[in-house]
Amino acid sequence: MLKIKSQPKARKSKTVAALLAIFLGDLGIHKFYLGKVEWGLIYIFFSWTWIPMVTGIIEGIIYFTMPDKDFHEKYS
Repeated sequence: MLKIKSQPKARKSKTVAALLAIFLGDLGIHKFYLGKVEWGLIYIFFSWTWIPMVTGIIEGIIYFTMPDKDFHEKYS
């Protein structure tokens, strides 16, 4: 029987996610980076409002302050 090895998940960078959230959060780029495509599309849909921009900044701060272990458990 042929065994197929599964590839390990790529670890996402906390710093990259936080910077994407702060600077491009109004377009939801950080959500796409973290694999949350549905949320990324919602952010794009509402990008004409200020809501994704504010939540992106808040999420960026949360990512920066979150311990590495917790970030990687949640997003990797």
